[in-house]
Parts: sequence; C-alpha cells; structure tokens
Amino acid sequence: MATFISVPLKKSSEVDLVKPLWKFVTATYPPGEEQAEYLRAVEEVNKLRKSALGRPLDKHESSLEILLRYYDQLCSIEPKFPFPELCLTFTWRDAFDKGSLFGGSVKLALASIGYEKTCVLFNVGALASQIAAEQNLDNDEGLKAAAKFYQLASGAFAHIKDTVLSALNREPTMDISPETVGTLSQIMLSQAQEVFVLKATADKMKDAIIAKLANQAADYYGDAFKQCQYKENLPKYFYFQEVLPVLAAKHCMMQATAELHQSTLANQKKKFGEEIARLQHATELVKTAASRYDEYVNVKDLSDKINRALTAAKKDNDFIYHDRVPEVKDLEHIGKASLVKATAVQTPLSQKFTDLFEKMVPMAVQQSVSTANSRKADTVNRLIGSMREATNLCNGVLASLNLPAALEDLSGEAVPQSILEKSRAVVQQGGLQSIEQLIKDLPELLTRNREILDESLKMLDGEETTDNELRAKFNQRWSRTPSGDLYKPLRAEGTNYRNILDKAVQADQVVKERYNAHCEMIALLCKSESELSAAIPSANPAQTLQGSEVVNVLRAQLAQLDEVKREREVMEGEIKSVTFDMTTKFLTALAQDGAINEEVLTSSELDTRYGSHTQRVQQNLRRQEELLSQIQVSHQEFSALKQSNSEANNREDVLKKLASAHDSYIEISSNIREGTKFYNDLTEILLKFQNKCSDIVFARKTERDELLKELQQSIAREPSAPSFSVPSYQSNTPAPASSGPSPAPRTVFNPQQPQGKPQPPARPPPPNIAPQAASTSVPVNAPMAPSSTNPPPVAPTGPSQAQGPPYPSYQGYPGYYQMPVTYNPYAYGQFNMPYMPYQAQGQAGYPVGPPAQQPYPYPQQPPQQPYYPQ
Repeated sequence: MATFISVPLKKSSEVDLVKPLWKFVTATYPPGEEQAEYLRAVEEVNKLRKSALGRPLDKHESSLEILLRYYDQLCSIEPKFPFPELCLTFTWRDAFDKGSLFGGSVKLALASIGYEKTCVLFNVGALASQIAAEQNLDNDEGLKAAAKFYQLASGAFAHIKDTVLSALNREPTMDISPETVGTLSQIMLSQAQEVFVLKATADKMKDAIIAKLANQAADYYGDAFKQCQYKENLPKYFYFQEVLPVLAAKHCMMQATAELHQSTLANQKKKFGEEIARLQHATELVKTAASRYDEYVNVKDLSDKINRALTAAKKDNDFIYHDRVPEVKDLEHIGKASLVKATAVQTPLSQKFTDLFEKMVPMAVQQSVSTANSRKADTVNRLIGSMREATNLCNGVLASLNLPAALEDLSGEAVPQSILEKSRAVVQQGGLQSIEQLIKDLPELLTRNREILDESLKMLDGEETTDNELRAKFNQRWSRTPSGDLYKPLRAEGTNYRNILDKAVQADQVVKERYNAHCEMIALLCKSESELSAAIPSANPAQTLQGSEVVNVLRAQLAQLDEVKREREVMEGEIKSVTFDMTTKFLTALAQDGAINEEVLTSSELDTRYGSHTQRVQQNLRRQEELLSQIQVSHQEFSALKQSNSEANNREDVLKKLASAHDSYIEISSNIREGTKFYNDLTEILLKFQNKCSDIVFARKTERDELLKELQQSIAREPSAPSFSVPSYQSNTPAPASSGPSPAPRTVFNPQQPQGKPQPPARPPPPNIAPQAASTSVPVNAPMAPSSTNPPPVAPTGPSQAQGPPYPSYQGYPGYYQMPVTYNPYAYGQFNMPYMPYQAQGQAGYPVGPPAQQPYPYPQQPPQQPYYPQ
C-alpha cells in the first residue's frame, strides 16, 4: 500500500566509562571481594555500551535487546553513582543531521547521565521503527511484530517528550525536543493502527469493524499531519520532503478504506444511495492521493477495488433501486475504534536484564547513611564532650583547692603522693619534649593542607578563565555549560575546607597559649623527686590535723568524686562501642515510599540506642555537682583549722600550680594529638578533592578541545564573502529552469515570426517623458500611438532587466508595448555610464523577435508571453 516511516539512529562518540567509575568504586569501597565484584561490573558496563552504540546495529530484535539491556543498566546505576561529580561527558550527534532523511543541528555534549538515557531511548524507538518497517506484512506473525514494535517506538518517543527537559536542564537538540519526539510518537501510533487495519482485512473481519479501525487510523494520521505543520516541530528537510506527503497520502487512503467498507455495510442495509455516495467520496480521496502523492504511495489496488464497487453500485441503482444519492456532508459519521496504545517505558525493558550492581546501594541511601553517621557522631561527641568537660571542671576545682595534695601535705615537708603520681604520669607520656615536637609539627601539616587546597582551586580558576575568554570570543557559539556554574559545588566545598583550616589555626593558637602559660610548671613536673622536693617551699604547721574529722570527711568525699570520674570513663567506652547500620531501613523506606526521610528515621534510632546512656550521663553530672558543693564546704572548714602563714601559703600555691600543670599537660597533649590526626585525615580528604578537581578540569579541557575543533571547522566552511548570483546576461549558457527563478518572458503580440533577418526601422527621437529627478532625466519627444486594447504593463520592482531583452520596445512599433514612463533607457547619466548603442546578431537599434535558427546571446523565452509579469 504505502511505505512506512522509520526514524534514523543517533550516533554517539566513544566514552570511557571505566576510569571514572573505577575511581569511585576504589575510593568508596575497601579492597576485598565486594570491590572486585564492582570493578568487574564496571568493565561489563563499558563493554555493553560499546556493543550497543559502538557499532552499526542490524534491524533485528537481537540488536534491540542490546539497546534495551544498556538502557536498563543505565537506569540501574544512575542512583548508585555520583555522575555529576564524575564529569562523564556524553557526545551525541543529531539523528536528523545533514545527509540523512532529516535535517538538524550537528551534535551536543553534556555531562549528564540523563542525556545518555534519553539518547539511548531515542535509539530504542528508532530501531524499533526500523525493525517494524522490515516486517513481512503478508503473514500474521509479521503483522503482530510490526504492531508491537511500532507501539514500543511510540512509547519510547512519548517518554522522551515527558522527561527530556528535566533530564537535560537545557535546550535539547532538534531530534529529541518535545515537539519532535511528540510528533514521532504520534506517527508510530498511526502506523501501528494501520497495521491493525491490514490485519483485520487479512482476517476478513466484519466491514463495520474494519471501517472503524481505518477511520481511527485516518484520524491518527491527520493529527500527525497537523503536528508536522509547525516549523518548530521538525527540521525542514524532514517536514517538507518526506514525512508530510506520506502522512497526507495515508490519511486519504485510510479514509477511503473506511468509506469503502462502510459502503459495504450500507449495501447490506439496503441503503444504496449512501453506498454510492461513500464510494464516490472514496474515489475522490484516492484520486487526491494518486495525483499529489503518487511518488510516495501506490493506490492502484485500492483505486481499482473502489472503482469496481462504484461501477456495480451505480449499475444496480440505475436499473433497479433508483435510490437518491445523498451529499457527503449528509452522511452519518463513521465510528472509530483504537486497538493501539503507546507502550509505557517501565524498567527493566529487557526480559534478559541482570543488574550488574545489584548489591550496591543507591546514592540516596549512601548519602542518607553518611548523614546518619554524622548525626551519630554528633550525638556521641556531645555525650563524651559533656563528660570530659565535667572532668576538666572537677580537676580545676580540686586544683584551686589544692586537693588532695593539701590532705597529703599535713607534715609540710615531704612531696605529696598525688604530686609524685602526676609527675610520673607526665614523664611517662614524654614530658615537655614530646609536646614541643608535636607543636613544632603542626605548622608543617597546616602548610601542606593549604598548598593542596590552593593548588586545587588554582586548577579550577585557570580552566574557568580560559572558558570565559573563549565564551567572550565566540559568544553564542560557545554553547557548553559555563565553568563558573559547573564549579559552584566544588568552590563551595573548597570554601568549607578553607574555613575549617582557619578554625584549626585558631584552635592551635589557643593550645599554644595554654602551653606557654603552664610550660614552667610542666617542666618542674618532669624533674626527679629530690629536685621536685627542693623546688616546693616547706612549711611547719603549728598544729597537726592528723585524725581530724574534717580530714576524714574530705577524703571520703574525694573518694566518691574519684568513683564518679571512673564511672564516666566506663560510660565513655560504652558509648563509643555502640554500633548500628541504617542501610537496611533506608533501603526499605526507599522501596516503599520512593524517598527517604533520613532525619526522622535516624532520630528515632538514635533515641533508641543512646537514650539510656544520655540519662546515665545526666545523673553522673548531677552527682558530681553535688559532691563538689560538699567538698567546697568541707574545704572551708579544713582551711579554718590550718594555721595560716606565708610559708604555708607559698607551698600551697606551688602545689596548686603543679596540680593544674598536670591537668593542662594531659589536655594539651590530647588536643595536639587530635590536631595532628585532624590534619592527617584532612590531607587525605583534600587529596581526594584535588583528584576530583583534576578530573573535572581534564574532562572540561577535552570537551573544550572538541568544541574548538567543531567551531574551527564550522568557521572554515562559512563563505568568506556574501554569496551573490551572476546576472544571466553575463552567461552565454542559459541556466536550467530548476536552478533558480525563471526570467521574465518576452511580450510578443504577432504570432507570425519573420523567417529572415528583420530590418528594424531607423531610431526615432526619444519619447517625451516627465522628469523623475533633476539629475537623472532627459526630456525627449517621441510619437506615441494610442492604444485602447493594450494598457501599459507595470514595470517589475526587482532587478530583472538582465533577464529580458536589453532594451524595451515602444508601443508605436508593431508587436510591442509602450515603454513604461518610469523607465528612460537614454538617461545613462544616472548610472554614470556612457551610452553605448547595443548591436547584436539579429537585432539593430531596437530589439525585435530573434531570427529563426540563429542563437540569441541572451536567455530566450517562449513567444506570446508578456514581457513584464502580469
């Protein structure tokens, strides 16, 4: 009947998926069996892309299966890999590019997995349309397969129409624009309905059913035809030369088919006039298709069938029934029945699909787990921090009261046992030398991190500067995403790291100031017992407090306070040992709701895991607060019993400073070690950040080089000067009719052309023409013969003088019109040219018809045509 429309495939440039995906897997998952499995899966995905896009595909279902598997795999890995951070750039050519069936732009490169999915799905629809067009429609299996593939193609294009703008976040190329794919979807649906018309006809179904199916197909083709009439929908080559005539022809043929079968139904109902009217209408539709679109469709079989039916119906009605033939507009409308529906795109599309990354959790779950771990760390740090803060407060209060050293120093001579223990603890941890070495290393670690961060941001700055320069140079032609927009997340991340380093510098300064304040006493604690005893002033109390009730109460309270601190150490270990994994809960929530409410789920789990620990910590802190109040009261009574003198006060001050120095040493040492660990951990993070910046800059450089190459080729193809056409009078060979507009025909009234060389009369004086301008007109007089039957023609407005004879004829001579008053062939001054009388073969003075069998040096036109366009 008619050829079916198929869509060409898009072509993609080669992309290496292995390197960026490999980097992510090795950076995210520790070495082991799981990592090795994911790395093997990465290799398989890269091979699958090469099979689907790296070679020509046969118009067979096996090739379509490869495309479907690759599309399903893309949908599977999209939520599991951070593609915006991987900077994978996919380059696709327009399917309707110059040289194919359609016309469009060249290609587009985007770092978007959504763009890759859209283009692959376009190829799914295109290949499905090609496979359907190759089916043998003479058998039932071929009809079923064609209908299935056309509906699959329609669904693929419809899905692109709904998702392309959100997937790309920019203006797509013409082939995947919503208008184009929407039209293609309608065309594929129309062809699927036509296949069902063919199947119903082959199955010899009832005429009423076939008429409804054909009428619905005609309606579908009419809708597709209307969509094609918008120039924005499809490129011109596709719109004007191929698809539009086919759609119009098929609309007529399907309508004619519906009228043919509806006429049979009218015959069965004894409505012979309606039968003839419908057959006549069908005949007109077929004639329209044959006369206008014979190049695209073959309507002979359908036309013969309709003509035979119409001849028989007219003969029967003329001789037997004599039924009145109604007008077509008065006929009852034919019903419609649709048996087709665009196949919904629901993954997996392939029945043989196997997820290569089935065990890998989606990025949404990974991000939620990361956020949950941060919330857990905040909870743990808050609890442990509150306990450590309480311990520091307790030590500070006891040091200010010189406890327990005051109870151990009742003799006033020997070094208190608690001070000796503190001295040994400081020496065991390395003493003053270890802290000085750690403090000395901090600036080097800080400098290293700053250099890594600065180098990373410098790479981004350099690439962004180059991009801005090229954008300013090429303006709108530089169509890729601006580097400034693309680097916003990385710059925000870099700013965050810089703020962290600034805060770390401030923390380092606080630690150094505290160290400088206690440096002298810490050095004293590092000395031997004899040196320590000599450095502590001695005092001889006036009375002894051994066995005093106040001393016993203080010792009991201090013992209880030590118990409280040991309890906190135990609780700190228990809090650190709590572990739980939110992955399962997040996966369940994602599967059930399609989204993860991380905050609610994590907060509930943290309350369950740490609720009891929080209560115990609060009770411990309240218990310490009560004991410290009691100790302060008891210490006041103890101080009142002691004899006050300057020696005793000096000794007590030194003992307080030693106790405070010990506590400060422990805290400073802990802070510096944490700072060192912080800088080392930050170095690893910054190195990953540097690699990320390096990768995206390299990808942008590659993309920039490709775009520059395209622009250079485009500029090289552009003409160096405006194009212009050579006037026809400068060429001895007339141009073919199809190459441009036809020249204005010559006006000849005398049909009898002279056989010999004509002898023109002598040149008359110039005509009397009103001046047009002072500088361009010359008044002349010429005899003007009256003309009542031939009015003067209107002069052409365009520059068509070169396409007719060199000089117009006067009306006063036989066979010629009067010269227009707006034209003066003698006024050569207006062109700054000397007058040169024209003389050519077969012509002298004024032009007349060319002689027979003699070439005319200017393009000739058929005779008896007016010189000027009418």
